[in-house]
Amino acid sequence: QVQLVESGGALVQPGGSLRLSCAASGSIFSIGVMNWYRQAPGNQRELVAGITSGGSTDYLDSVKGRFTISRDNAKSTVYLQMNSLKPEDTAVYYCNARIVERSTSPPARYWGQGTQVTVSS
Repeated sequence: QVQLVESGGALVQPGGSLRLSCAASGSIFSIGVMNWYRQAPGNQRELVAGITSGGSTDYLDSVKGRFTISRDNAKSTVYLQMNSLKPEDTAVYYCNARIVERSTSPPARYWGQGTQVTVSS
């Protein structure tokens, strides 16, 4: 059973920084693209940042220059470094990954349980 577990969410003041982590565990043959999504109350879930297994990245326009996604393939972990945080970054942040459990299995998408980020003074 594959699991994704996020950590690092907290209450932070505007202008502050946080680092989110998401670790994959269980029966894993390979991990493809890993993403961070977020969902604020009353809003749809949106893709914040993504990173391929080769390290190519992409970002939501509103976080470019402030957020950095990275991954440690040896640890099956993806990170989201968030700097210059704004109140509008407040949301539950979810990790998502495309994982192959066995060499003969098709890839499947897995989600973490979410971690709350609140930006407020």
